[in-house]
Amino acid sequence: MSQPKLTIEDLQVSVEGKKILKGLSLEIKGGEVHAIMGPNGTGKSTLASTLMGHPKYKVESGSVTLNGENVLEMATDERARKGIFLAMQYPSEISGVTNADFLRSAINARRGEGNEISLIKFVREMEKKMSFLEMKESFAQRYVNEGFSGGEKKRNEILQMMMLKPQIAILDEIDSGLDIDALKVVAKGVNEMKGPEMGVLVITHYQRLLNYIKPDYVHIMMQGRIVRSGGPELAEKLEAEGYDWIKEELGIEDETVSQRS
Repeated sequence: MSQPKLTIEDLQVSVEGKKILKGLSLEIKGGEVHAIMGPNGTGKSTLASTLMGHPKYKVESGSVTLNGENVLEMATDERARKGIFLAMQYPSEISGVTNADFLRSAINARRGEGNEISLIKFVREMEKKMSFLEMKESFAQRYVNEGFSGGEKKRNEILQMMMLKPQIAILDEIDSGLDIDALKVVAKGVNEMKGPEMGVLVITHYQRLLNYIKPDYVHIMMQGRIVRSGGPELAEKLEAEGYDWIKEELGIEDETVSQRS
């Protein structure tokens, strides 16, 4: 597999008539870890949902391509089959569907008809990944996220990522609500997958996650666009000084674009 590349150019997105993303551009290649940070309401989760094709978000203009293909013309399931993965901040429960059945169906959807994974290979791989993430064997037969704690849901998202082997993994605040032990396990799974065949976009509020998942690039998002980019030292400065210094530099008084973006 060649090195994947996700290219976002001048993306403008609205929700219910309100402009949220206002000209966002970003390029993520395989082997790179990009972190997006910013105050609440600046469009970070809107970006994640838009990239995955959530119907609530209307793309007004701009482009998104994966390896040269137009992502915006794809339905959500097609984006997933092409290799875009979203670990959600609030994963849904799916009653009546076991983790094992869900994952095997998802893997086979990506592999295509006639190239399905064998049951034995699937079980061996899933058991190996669950052991790596310190998950109990019983999780395989539990319904997807039903009755899971917050930490268990986040581990389950990372298990899905490790099994599906996406080209681009979008991690939307996977550190939200995690204690330090769960955070380390989640980060361990992401680090295990890092490499030239997968690019990673981490959306987070906190430096602590980036202590365990080391970013190559850190981007600050305000008012629906990326206003500053740098290396890991940028996240450290935000942790120490907050956002006031950059608002002052850029003349930003109100950095938000929405109460829920």
